[in-house]
Amino acid sequence: MDIENTTETEKNNSWRDILDIFETLLITAVLFLVINFISARVRVDGFSMLPTLQEGEFIFVSKLAYKFDEPERGDIIVFHYPPDPKRQDLIKRVIGLPGDVIKVEAGEVFVNGMQLNEPYIAEKPIYYGEWIVPQGNLFVLGDNRNDSSDSHSWGLLPDEQVVGKSVFIYWPVKEWKMIDHYAILLSE
Repeated sequence: MDIENTTETEKNNSWRDILDIFETLLITAVLFLVINFISARVRVDGFSMLPTLQEGEFIFVSKLAYKFDEPERGDIIVFHYPPDPKRQDLIKRVIGLPGDVIKVEAGEVFVNGMQLNEPYIAEKPIYYGEWIVPQGNLFVLGDNRNDSSDSHSWGLLPDEQVVGKSVFIYWPVKEWKMIDHYAILLSE
């Protein structure tokens, strides 16, 4: 009689172990899906955001940031590359919003006639141009202005290409920090 009870107990324990493993896998899958729905992890590839972001850093990106709010000048965003959205994602700083007139001349960037104070750039731009940002678009530039594929070279960024707002650097560990977005305020 004791042998029968032991065998029955072992069967119950085996089923309990299988159920525990299944529950653990299910919770892991749900967490994975939720985390990927609300965030992205992006590796900085290249030098277009120097000195703000270094090549090889990993960035946590909030996909929900613009579900409840609009991008602002100064935000560092991740987006699908407009000329070929399936090719790659890029990371740049928002300079112009819908309705803005962006002008780059004599090494300075102007938004609606106001010169920007840009302590975050690597060097002043050596290109020039003028762009009007229509509704549903943004104008973005890399902080390393002269080594960046951005709106000055391929045009405006459609809103629907935006993945999210960069939040913090999480790798390498010694570089862990929140990302400075520098609010770009225009005053009359």
